[in-house]
Amino acid sequence: MNEKLRYWMLVLPALAVMIFFYIWPVLNIWGISVTEPATGLGNYTKMFDSNAVRVSFMLTFRIAAITTVVCLLLGYILAYTISNFATKARPLMLGLVLLPFWVSVLIRSFAWIVLLGRSGLVNDALMDTGLIATPIRFMHNETGVLIAMVHVMLPFAVLPMLTNMRGIPGSYMKAARGLGASEWRAFRDVYFPQTLPGVFSGGLLVFVLSLGFYITPALLGGGRVMMISEYITYQIQEFLNWGLGAALSVALLVATAIILFVAGRFVNLRKTFLERN
Repeated sequence: MNEKLRYWMLVLPALAVMIFFYIWPVLNIWGISVTEPATGLGNYTKMFDSNAVRVSFMLTFRIAAITTVVCLLLGYILAYTISNFATKARPLMLGLVLLPFWVSVLIRSFAWIVLLGRSGLVNDALMDTGLIATPIRFMHNETGVLIAMVHVMLPFAVLPMLTNMRGIPGSYMKAARGLGASEWRAFRDVYFPQTLPGVFSGGLLVFVLSLGFYITPALLGGGRVMMISEYITYQIQEFLNWGLGAALSVALLVATAIILFVAGRFVNLRKTFLERN
């Protein structure tokens, strides 16, 4: 009995915080979506009939998918290098991967504005070297949004893959090479399949976070790359359309839940995110 009491004394404060700061606000959003400005499913009907909403959702999923693919490609190379080659420099490289977490996303986004602007450092350097005659338009389009989002999301791809790779014994590759396999074949048939859980968890994490990302697309997109999170903000702040904004929030939440549910049908998400090799 005492053990159960201690258990609930530990669990109840955290559970109360979750209910008060997460579950209750989410339930309120659901309520607003079916009560503002009138009771019913009018906001959801308007949402499904709106071409602007469809375009925003398609844009959101496309940018999230491209960001995920690029982060996985760059992150795999970086994680592989840190895990297998960087012995003395491993703490430094790992520190550089973690460094963005110590800097505000807002500051990083403004830094990209300084770098990618028409008179930014990148355009000035390219023009000074004679590679371009006129400034390249990096901002207020998908290019700038993707560059900045990849920078923000890259650590979320690297860390799960690095954790997975560091749990793979090096003797596997040595055994494959000793049995006559080339270095490429040993990587393809022995090493890479064992890294797939890390690749999947990193990709899923980046994709889900990218779906609801707001600050970087809003600043680098300049209102021309309207991802769904920014579209929700416009509906609530500019048009005071709380009902439609809440309905869009619910739709995004449901879409994310469906993605996690489908992913869970193929991979054990608990093992993917919680298990440490």
